[in-house]
Amino acid sequence: MNKKIKNTTILVIILIALNIANQSFYKRFDLTEDKRYTLSETTKNIISKIDENLFVTVYLEGDFPSEFKRLQIETRQYLEELAAENPKIKINFKNPDNQREVLIKKGMMPSQLTVEEDGKLSEAIIFPWAEINYGKKTAVISLLPTSIVASQEEQLQKAIENLEYSFSNAIHSVYQKRRKKIAILTGNGELEDIYQYSFLSEVAKKYRLAKFTLDSVTIDAAQTLDDLSHLDLAIITKPTEKFTEKEKFVLDQFIANGGKTLWMLDNVQADQDSLGNTGKMLAYPRDLNLTDLLFTYGVRINTSLIKDLYAAQIPVATGQIANQPQFKNLDWFYHPLVNGNPNHAITKNVSPVRLQFANQIDTLKNNIKKTPLLVSSLLTQKVGTPKIIALQSIAEEVVEKDYNNGHQLFAVLLEGEFNSAYKNRVRPFETPLFREHSTKNKMIIIADGDVGKNQLLKEQPYDLAKDKWTNQQFGNKDFLLNAVDYLLDDSGLINLRNKSLQIKTLDKQKAFKERTFWQFLNVILPLILLFVFGFIFNYLRKRKYSRL
Repeated sequence: MNKKIKNTTILVIILIALNIANQSFYKRFDLTEDKRYTLSETTKNIISKIDENLFVTVYLEGDFPSEFKRLQIETRQYLEELAAENPKIKINFKNPDNQREVLIKKGMMPSQLTVEEDGKLSEAIIFPWAEINYGKKTAVISLLPTSIVASQEEQLQKAIENLEYSFSNAIHSVYQKRRKKIAILTGNGELEDIYQYSFLSEVAKKYRLAKFTLDSVTIDAAQTLDDLSHLDLAIITKPTEKFTEKEKFVLDQFIANGGKTLWMLDNVQADQDSLGNTGKMLAYPRDLNLTDLLFTYGVRINTSLIKDLYAAQIPVATGQIANQPQFKNLDWFYHPLVNGNPNHAITKNVSPVRLQFANQIDTLKNNIKKTPLLVSSLLTQKVGTPKIIALQSIAEEVVEKDYNNGHQLFAVLLEGEFNSAYKNRVRPFETPLFREHSTKNKMIIIADGDVGKNQLLKEQPYDLAKDKWTNQQFGNKDFLLNAVDYLLDDSGLINLRNKSLQIKTLDKQKAFKERTFWQFLNVILPLILLFVFGFIFNYLRKRKYSRL
């Protein structure tokens, strides 16, 4: 009896010890080939800072296509990894059917999908959105990419690849206490605010924006530089007036002291609005007095325009019916539609970007790392300026052999230690902030001032991602937002956009053609085998016992 009690006591102690060990050394194992459920160190660092309950509501619940059930499952499994890493993350999946109007008011627009079942096509509407609530802060997350894809399978893969970046970025935005500050430069004929609203209103959700005029250099140049140096990023959008030496020196020393810059420049005077008014315009070089500054950093923006056979469309009047003008959307080769670098976080999974009368960038040899971001197609033609451009040229027959100038660079990322353009030159004014070269820094240069310009509809800003006339969708907004995030990202967060996964999907056409075979193999054949086995077993049993 004592021996049984002793053994029972030992067993109870072992079970208690195992339970304590299980609680103390909890571990999840990712057995997938591409480690899709393994959180990056960046994500772990972000969610480790969550010190109060963070609620994640996902609107992927209900009846929707089977392919997107996969997105639901992948999203749930990924969020469970986050919750396992930090128990303060609470997950809830909701059916959006009863609150569609509320979600739309929050900016969560539904997606219409084409569903193929039994060889037939039908339409389905889903809300691929998630919402994060942390204290008084809220962020919404789109679970479907906006990039142009060949199929829903490709869209699904990109959505799953983007899960970690989307959630980590949103979580990072709701808990950070200090928002970085961005200067929107004015004073040199930059683009008006209303034409930047679509882009900057999105930037303002994450960063603090401040208009900053360089005109103040005429009063106190040293103080202007000191004020600008307290900001993290300067955005220069389509300046049209020359920069003075003092203004250039302020920008140069802002960069030398660690300030990031996003340049959107036109080196040619050419505007689509003036062309639309008269049908003709003179395109001519614009002197911004920035050539020596950019040359020091390793780039040169040329004064030639680039025509690309892969281009966006514009509406053109083709005639009249009953005194009503008739319009047709035609390719306008002066508006290149360019793809982004698929291997960089800024441009991966971004739709083609529309440029307008863009210039070509040359890169120069120096110690700066240069990464191309936007590149034309092979079928391009350089157009020297000055040049009279007529709208009627859109009807001219295309001679493909004339478009043989190859890939042209439109946007480039520069990273490294930038030398000052005033290192061995007379300085326009003295300042204690002067540096001959920067510490590790980065900037982005885009040879098109209109890349961030939104249209107006009834005197109100129109979405930068769409064209109000042709209804085409572009990646301009996503590209610029990613560019800002990359320049201001100290945690490596945006590099999560480079994550690649291999999602195995069902070949629907093959499955439909072979469905009879597979139904037979999975349903009828097992029944036949069971019947044959039962018949043989029964026969052998009777034979065995009939001899007794």
